[in-house]
Amino acid sequence: MSRDVIQTPLAPAPVGPYNQAIRASGTMVFCSGQIALDPATGTIVGQGDVAQQTVQVMQNLEAVLKAAGATWSDVVKTTVFLADMNDFATVNGIYAKYFDEATAPARACVEVARLPKDVQVEVDCIAVLG
Repeated sequence: MSRDVIQTPLAPAPVGPYNQAIRASGTMVFCSGQIALDPATGTIVGQGDVAQQTVQVMQNLEAVLKAAGATWSDVVKTTVFLADMNDFATVNGIYAKYFDEATAPARACVEVARLPKDVQVEVDCIAVLG
């Protein structure tokens, strides 16, 4: 099995011992969770505004997908992590702009006690190329 590390300066650099994504066997792309960090400054975007944070998260995830040679249409699974499930409708409305409902990926959405840097939302995904 081949294993390629995916890195792009258009998404935040990892803040721990992980990579932005791994492309395995040339066709599977496993993207690490993205939070609302500005890739240029490393600062949180939209502090206290879950809508702004969600837009930044999706932009960061899109940059990682693109660096791996993938698009939103290649995504087969996502996980959405929320600090507060009351934000579900807001996050879901923004998330829906990235996926056609008829072909949207499988998804899990969970509320967690805390997210890195105390952000309100994090999203990861798996894509299949080809």
